[in-house]
Amino acid sequence: MSAFADGLSQAWHLVTTGDEQVVDITLRTVRIAFEATAFAAAIGLPLGVWLGVTRFRGRRAVLSGFNAGLRVPPVALGQVLWLLLWPDSQWGGGPLAGLGWIYTLNAVILAQTLLALPVVVALTVAAVQTVPAGLLEQAAALGARGPRLGMLALREARTGVLAAIIAALGTATASVGAVLVVGTSLGTATLASAALAAWNGGGEDARAVAYGIVLLGLFLVLASVLTILQQQRRTRWLPVRS
Repeated sequence: MSAFADGLSQAWHLVTTGDEQVVDITLRTVRIAFEATAFAAAIGLPLGVWLGVTRFRGRRAVLSGFNAGLRVPPVALGQVLWLLLWPDSQWGGGPLAGLGWIYTLNAVILAQTLLALPVVVALTVAAVQTVPAGLLEQAAALGARGPRLGMLALREARTGVLAAIIAALGTATASVGAVLVVGTSLGTATLASAALAAWNGGGEDARAVAYGIVLLGLFLVLASVLTILQQQRRTRWLPVRS
């Protein structure tokens, strides 16, 4: 118990005194999480809405692919990216070797984006499918087509969509496996979660606990803000003929 108390006390000291490495990795974690979530949302929200409101042959297969993506081990994804980004091997460099991203922040952001993308798509589809079909049919009868119909579906499903963004943000903040493969554990291309794993494995208990506090604090604050937005009073909207 004393070891736990000592570790917690030292960790709190590192956090409250603004330890340079803790601050640096915390800010980098926020940047990576927001950028990866933004990229995933920019791609995943339109795709999720489209899959939610349209019906076409092969739709179930596409949905199954994104649902399967929810369960892809981060380490496995990281290994695939490593092979794609690795600049040299006996078979030549990977298809993405020319980017020069291996072991850089860009590789980490790409990995976290790919991990968050299936979360956004799958949960957005589920949210859009809860919108009453009659509402969308009425909107279509009033002239809503394509993007306008999609915007209506997105607006009506915004509670579930914000839940998707919260989940994606959590994935981008905490997933560590891919970071350890294409980034570094304690360098300029890392997350607090990866640093936590490295310090914990190296016996640096105080720093490990400090990064744990940082991760919990970051996600609680971000999730709280998004939850407040999620719970705002909903209003209905219908397009009208001009």
